[in-house]
Amino acid sequence: MKKHVLLGMLWLGSWAAVAQDFPYQTPPKAIADWVDAPQTPRVTLSSDGKWMVMLVMQDMPSVADLSQPEVRLAGLRINPRTNGPSRVSYATGMMLRRVDDGKDLAVLGMPQQARISDVSWSPDNSKVAFTLTTPAADGRIELWVVDLNTVQARRIAGITLNGVFGKAYEWVSDNETIIARGIVAGRGAAPGANVAPKGPAVQENIGKKAGARTYQDLLKSPADEQLFEHYATSQLVKVTVGGKLQPLGQPAIIQSAEPSPNGKYVLVKTRHRPFSYNLPVSSFPLKVDVIDLVTGDPVKAVADLPLADNVPTNFDAAPTGQREHDWRADAPATLYWAEAQDGGNPKTEAAIRDKVFTLPAPFSGKAEELAALPLRYAGITWGNNNLALIDTYRWADRKEITYTVSPGALPSLAVLFDRSSQDRYRNPGTPYTKRNAQGQYVLATDVKSQSIYLLGAGASPEGDRPFVDELDVKTKAATRWWRSEAPFYEVPLAIIDTEKRRLLTRRESVDQAPNYFLRDARSGKLTALTKFANPYGAAGAPKKQVLRYKRADGVELTANLYLPAGYKPGVDAPLPALMEAYPVEFKDKANAGQVSGSPYAFTRVGYGSPIFWVTQGYAVLQAASIPIVGEGDKQPNDTYIEQLVSGAKAAIDEGKRLGVVDPNRVGVMGHSYGAFMTANLLAHSNLFKAGIARSGAYNRTLTPFGFQGEERTFWEAPQVYNAMSPFNYADKIKTPILLIHGELDNNSGTFPMQSERFYSALKGHGATVRYVVLPAESHGYAARENIMHMLWEMNTWLDKYVKNPGTSAQAAN
Repeated sequence: MKKHVLLGMLWLGSWAAVAQDFPYQTPPKAIADWVDAPQTPRVTLSSDGKWMVMLVMQDMPSVADLSQPEVRLAGLRINPRTNGPSRVSYATGMMLRRVDDGKDLAVLGMPQQARISDVSWSPDNSKVAFTLTTPAADGRIELWVVDLNTVQARRIAGITLNGVFGKAYEWVSDNETIIARGIVAGRGAAPGANVAPKGPAVQENIGKKAGARTYQDLLKSPADEQLFEHYATSQLVKVTVGGKLQPLGQPAIIQSAEPSPNGKYVLVKTRHRPFSYNLPVSSFPLKVDVIDLVTGDPVKAVADLPLADNVPTNFDAAPTGQREHDWRADAPATLYWAEAQDGGNPKTEAAIRDKVFTLPAPFSGKAEELAALPLRYAGITWGNNNLALIDTYRWADRKEITYTVSPGALPSLAVLFDRSSQDRYRNPGTPYTKRNAQGQYVLATDVKSQSIYLLGAGASPEGDRPFVDELDVKTKAATRWWRSEAPFYEVPLAIIDTEKRRLLTRRESVDQAPNYFLRDARSGKLTALTKFANPYGAAGAPKKQVLRYKRADGVELTANLYLPAGYKPGVDAPLPALMEAYPVEFKDKANAGQVSGSPYAFTRVGYGSPIFWVTQGYAVLQAASIPIVGEGDKQPNDTYIEQLVSGAKAAIDEGKRLGVVDPNRVGVMGHSYGAFMTANLLAHSNLFKAGIARSGAYNRTLTPFGFQGEERTFWEAPQVYNAMSPFNYADKIKTPILLIHGELDNNSGTFPMQSERFYSALKGHGATVRYVVLPAESHGYAARENIMHMLWEMNTWLDKYVKNPGTSAQAAN
């Protein structure tokens, strides 16, 4: 199998750019072996803590799998053969394990070569539902149910699911019924894509501000609109586990259908015309209705919201009118939603930004105000009539406030947490929710509804130390149940019993793969639930050292250092090095310098990692922190280049100080915003011998309404956009750079055109550059052939220009 790349070739002593069919290559065996290391099964636990589902995950797909038919419409990628998402990571096997005795039970009746996804427990944990996607020849998405009494899997016949919008079913609280979105019976073939157009595609705006960020895979023509309606239209169906089917309502572009907690109603959200050619489906007009779950008859037309094409591009902007409708999780059938009070514009002065309203069944009265919020609404966690938590935020200074509210009393907010979203050290943790009898997740509380439980990452100067706290919401006094201790990194996943303080955790160390345990937080007793082996065998995982050092302006930085096996610092000579990073914007220097991650976490080497190169004799500086800080009225990106170069230099200097990094042989790499960083470092410094930039954006005028953490538009800050665009400095880049991009990148802003134009600009100015296009790949890469070839390209580039720079005909800095 071959692929198409652009590359530079040495011909008669000069560089010539050619297009060439180039066969797939394989990296050195040590790298390939790490890529092929077996995957660890995924685990899902029943809410009563009695059962685990073990899912065996598929190996990397082939490029042929990735090259299946795909239609890209309204921001969605659809496999027309299955009428579901075109890129899914499936499980290929399922097993049940009883927690109390560790006994494994094979699920009976499973088909060969199963492709399993969307696994979910019934509210009472007596059944497990999942979807199964059949092979491409007769591709469809089926609904299956496993009864734990018999451990028998059975297909629900008579319905083919429509998975365009993701998971296409939801359990009803009776544990016997499922609400599903099915393909409309007899819908016929898809409209022809090659039908001659009846006229031009026309867009028009008359004096209305309608800025939009940069999106991929949008509708482009009336033919696209017809295709979108064909694949996205579904029929709502009530399904019993016994196999009875009952259509509910009429076919429509149903994005979601959520049964009420009491199982009497369904909240249905439907997209409809007019569509947009500038925005994805999430901004299309939205109709919100409540229907009767028994008959399918309409009960309440809640809202019909227009096309959201005039929402400001600020990160905490919101559309006007009602939004984010859902069921109150702790009530039988009560709707709630938020409404902007500032026109949705965070720049508008307003004492109240958002209000939250509720409307109980039978939905005939007036909605009641639950809360008036000074910051933007970010979600609510329901507990009971005496307690709920409302999250709010403000982007400008990264402020987050969590309030308590008593839903059964008069509206009254009390601040529970007030902090910066970027202050990891003061993060109190996430309130723990448990599944109630209706299958809804509600706050776990003590009997007085006065204490909640928090599961936290436990960021600290010594690294992440996850914890479980009990918090009195009135006094704000916290009692620590448990905290992860060295030399392990242990993460609490669930509280099995609040009275006995029994936890489900995932525990790992530098040389032990993650496994699941029951932990008694009182006695410290641990009971292993799984015994997954180290995927790297006897050789073990690569070992890391967490470095702490400072930038020239005093900002504290960190990086993970990996060294080749057997290397002796201070004895052996300094090594060629590879640095990888991903810049992050901050509003406070202290927060920017906080330590992230744990020195005791097991290292799993993903396909995009730089850690592979310890097997090739490199020192690797992985996840080197590159904070971009703008305090007060200053914006981080106003001094992006200066801070970027300073952060990179500090990492190299620290490696040199330790005697492990040869500063004259350092390469830099990054993916996405890290690729953007890489290009800028080569344009504005002489720190590196070579760079590798994967799936990046290099011309910020092509993302004029904001990018990454930058919410100003090009017209508001043209000097920032221009200064940050490495495309503008193509004539300054003399360091060899390898550009890699997925052929079908779907990430906002990182169109393949970004790499195409950057390559052309570099080539036009005589740079040493190679451009590799990975067939059928999106923003993240998946196919084994492509990943292996990418690693070969990177290894070849690094060996030529970093490890052995004197042997190549490069244009050195």
